[in-house]
Amino acid sequence: MSHKKILTASVLSLATLLAACGEQETATKATPKTADGQFDQVVADYRDYAINELDAFTNKTEAFTTAVKEGDLEKAKALYAPARMHYERAEPIAEVFGDLDPKIDARAGDVKESEWGGYHRIEQGLFEKGTTKGYEQYAEQLMQDVHLLRAKVETVDVTPELLVTGATDLLNEVSTSKVTGEEDRYSHTDLYDFAANVQGAEKIYQLLNPSLMKQDDALSKEIAARFEDVNALLEAKKTEKGYVLYTDLSKTDVKQLSQAINELAEPLSKMGIVLEG
Repeated sequence: MSHKKILTASVLSLATLLAACGEQETATKATPKTADGQFDQVVADYRDYAINELDAFTNKTEAFTTAVKEGDLEKAKALYAPARMHYERAEPIAEVFGDLDPKIDARAGDVKESEWGGYHRIEQGLFEKGTTKGYEQYAEQLMQDVHLLRAKVETVDVTPELLVTGATDLLNEVSTSKVTGEEDRYSHTDLYDFAANVQGAEKIYQLLNPSLMKQDDALSKEIAARFEDVNALLEAKKTEKGYVLYTDLSKTDVKQLSQAINELAEPLSKMGIVLEG
């Protein structure tokens, strides 16, 4: 579950730039299109990307919840982290539905104990308590909520603002929770979420990059290089079985990951100023 920081002025300026018809609106009221429609295809392409991710998330959640209900502990544990990656990549859209996101992705303490369910509630049972017993009802509810999310996502009005703020929020989520190991505190599979958030942000950058290159090719290349740095660090922590556990990371590993994501966030935040010109 993301913990969003205040957006930088440059991101806000890009959101304002993308408001329709040049109307003087605040970033939170930015309309879907620019006057010349130059970002319409970008918005459409991102919507397709996010919906495809949520389709995969729905299918993999089906397999995950079935394993829980059938009492297959090892299978459920194996499916947990890979399934969640699809949700993490598409969070800018998934989190539009503020009522469903906590049901699917809340951690202990994010909501009242009586209301806590979803992936992390089941994670606790699988990895800390070593059982599926008693978690069948959570699996059933999770599947219902994911199906509802997939149905509702068809109604989302994907705007350029959602794209731009989404990339920033994904990186903020990495820096505030993923890199500390607090997100997947029972399974310690945080690097899966970390990687998925970075991949989601990189997709948005790739879609906006043609416009960025025309304004500042050097900045475009710097951002690409920073993504390469982060991805290289993550790839080094990946084996044939997947990413290593967070608990296997050294203090140096964590520091390097944290520094790399901060070095990526800094030039990425400049895209708004450059595209405004």
